[in-house]
Amino acid sequence: MQAKDIRSRYLDFFKKQNHAIIPSAPLVPENDPTTLFTGSGMQPIVPYLLGEQHPFGVRIANVQKCFRSQDIEEVGDNRHTTFFEMLGNWSFGNYFKEEQIGWMWNFLTEEIGLDPKRLYFTCFRGNEELGIPRDTESAEMWKMHFSSIGIDADIADFPEQNGMQGARIFYYDEKKNWWSRAGIPQSMPIGEPGGPDTEMFWDFGEELGLHERSPWKDQPCHVNCDCGRFMEIGNNVFMEYKKTANGFEKLSQRNVDFGGGLERLVAAVENDPDIFRSDLFAGLRNRIETLSGKRYGEESSSMYAFRIIMDHIRASVFLISDAVRPSNADQGYVLRRLIRRAVRYADVLGIQSGQLASCVAFVVDDYAGTYEFSGQKNTIENVIANEEAKFRETLAHGTKELEKRLLDGAISGKEAFDLFSTYGFPFEMTQEIAAERGVSVDEKGFRDEFARHQLLSRTASQGKFKGGLANHSAKVTAFHTATHLMLAGLRQELGNDVHQAGSNITEERSRFDFTYPEKVSRDVLDRVEAYVNKAIASGAAVTVQVTEKDVAQRLGIEGSFWEKYPEKVSVYQIASPDGTVYSRELCGGPHVGNTLEMSSFGRFRIIKEEASSAGVRRIKAIFEEDASGSGV
Repeated sequence: MQAKDIRSRYLDFFKKQNHAIIPSAPLVPENDPTTLFTGSGMQPIVPYLLGEQHPFGVRIANVQKCFRSQDIEEVGDNRHTTFFEMLGNWSFGNYFKEEQIGWMWNFLTEEIGLDPKRLYFTCFRGNEELGIPRDTESAEMWKMHFSSIGIDADIADFPEQNGMQGARIFYYDEKKNWWSRAGIPQSMPIGEPGGPDTEMFWDFGEELGLHERSPWKDQPCHVNCDCGRFMEIGNNVFMEYKKTANGFEKLSQRNVDFGGGLERLVAAVENDPDIFRSDLFAGLRNRIETLSGKRYGEESSSMYAFRIIMDHIRASVFLISDAVRPSNADQGYVLRRLIRRAVRYADVLGIQSGQLASCVAFVVDDYAGTYEFSGQKNTIENVIANEEAKFRETLAHGTKELEKRLLDGAISGKEAFDLFSTYGFPFEMTQEIAAERGVSVDEKGFRDEFARHQLLSRTASQGKFKGGLANHSAKVTAFHTATHLMLAGLRQELGNDVHQAGSNITEERSRFDFTYPEKVSRDVLDRVEAYVNKAIASGAAVTVQVTEKDVAQRLGIEGSFWEKYPEKVSVYQIASPDGTVYSRELCGGPHVGNTLEMSSFGRFRIIKEEASSAGVRRIKAIFEEDASGSGV
């Protein structure tokens, strides 16, 4: 059974259950400024889950194209991809748990023929403090379906501590079995819908020895552990709650939101934990084998590179077909990163320069009859070829920067990371060249810097304007510090009800969202601009103090997105030598050490102020050089 068979059987099955079949939404959301990409099937559906009437009725289903930029760093194992297809069905106040669980059981065991003995299910443990009960209904329904075919399925709690316990149905907390766009219930904003979910897992079997060979072999094996034995193949969300100022209340209608990864369902049907062996990647995989002269799977050392190229080229094809183009901002920045990572690992496999674009035709062929690329093949090839050529120029610049650092006799982790983040220079290449010169590289320091970068990236990917830093270059760091000063100036001019609502900072500009109900006059913006430039010229020191989060809140330290910070927080203060405090705010860095460092980039200037959404305004600001090209 191929992927196209699973797609068609799924849609046919739900068509028989009186669902209207709707097309996939674009990968770039329409009229949604809160996120870069469509990352789930439910994302375009939220208004209807909240009560708005869908034009096709109360039962709908589709196969949705999805892209999750937060998974870029995860790609390379046998199951993570950035682009994927999600099978989805929804009920808007119509059917609920009994029907959905019954249909899922039938679809998995009858329509696509999965062995029930290899299926496991999880349900929500409940949370008394939040007033949300344990989902015993779902657990008992799964147990009933097992019983109908003669399998006695036990229900167990705390598998993360006690392992499998001989059970088939397990309770987990909200970190695993609760779904909302914002994550766990405690992180949900007011008005956000969410609910408990029941997830479905496939067991690839003990005989593969996946747990015994994993880094987690000394920990209890359970369906949500990371050893690789189990794979989540679908998630039934029973969306019946809404976050309010007073806690959680029931929505006006009980909804069902199902999402199942097509790639993972194919892996389950084929009983192969490596999704990159499926027919979804067949043509692309064969093309890379031809270009590299290597066979996928023959050398474990090359599989990581194969998977990154397969995922990133496939994702790039779909993004470009939805009108994304490489750039230094937003969706274009993510696309640029995908293509450049693919180039980097093409070099690892020994693929000749300029050959990656030839892979496009094979992606188009693999999806023929499912997605129409409307004659875009040549355009997509040109975009990838041009970006590869630009990246190779970037690598040349990175080599020059590396040469400078080699003269110091050692390369710190931060220097290695700066080469990677600013110049796109691969860490492995830094190590290789340094080793040839007898120069050491601080690998641990690089990994630490990289981990911090991952944390920022994940935070940014949760929303388009939530802490987005393009990189940690000097100019981006300067913009970041200037944006803190700008917020302090806005609060001085407009009052303490002004708070950050999001930011997105690149080498070219700072884009900053803040809470305010009306347009800000140019006179006020000029005064804010002057405030920032005065702080820059004052030679103010930027210092950091670590304190308890609840202490910082009691002291009235300015901060946004408090829920994302740990119990100990960093408070950054910008104060001049004469004692003037220009800014005091919660943050995770990075910042300049002294504001005079920012003056080399020019005068800080606010170039635009506009509405972002209801009650939120947006500012765009730049560093403006003088006519001679030097800093002001």
